[in-house]
Amino acid sequence: MRLPKTALSLAVAGGIACGLPAAAQTSSEPREPAWIDLPVAVLQGLDKITARISTFEIPVDQTGHFGTFLITPRACRQKPPTETPESAAFLEIDEQKPDEEQARLFTGWMFASSPALNAVEHPVYDVWLLECRSASTNGQSSAPE
Repeated sequence: MRLPKTALSLAVAGGIACGLPAAAQTSSEPREPAWIDLPVAVLQGLDKITARISTFEIPVDQTGHFGTFLITPRACRQKPPTETPESAAFLEIDEQKPDEEQARLFTGWMFASSPALNAVEHPVYDVWLLECRSASTNGQSSAPE
């Protein structure tokens, strides 16, 4: 017995509506949007002794200083503008006290939306990621020349 084409179409559509596995429905699966690599990490630091907050920018694969910290971003990524805003940076944070050897305090990803998720545990300093940028704005002025 042969089924008419409309009956066959309804049977296939019914199988999709009944929850057949995604592979049976389509051959292409939706992909996660890629992160965008950016060259500058914008960080904020708190000196707990003086209660001073500093904002600073460090280019990826370069080392910046905050107090006794040596901070090296190895990657800085941001979600595309069509996604929920999020920035993440892979950071290496060392401490260099006078007359002592350099000690690694932190290695890992920091997320701008969740600064407490992977925090630097230190009695004097706190550091967290604000965002990733495409270019540094250090030394630039908005004043007319």
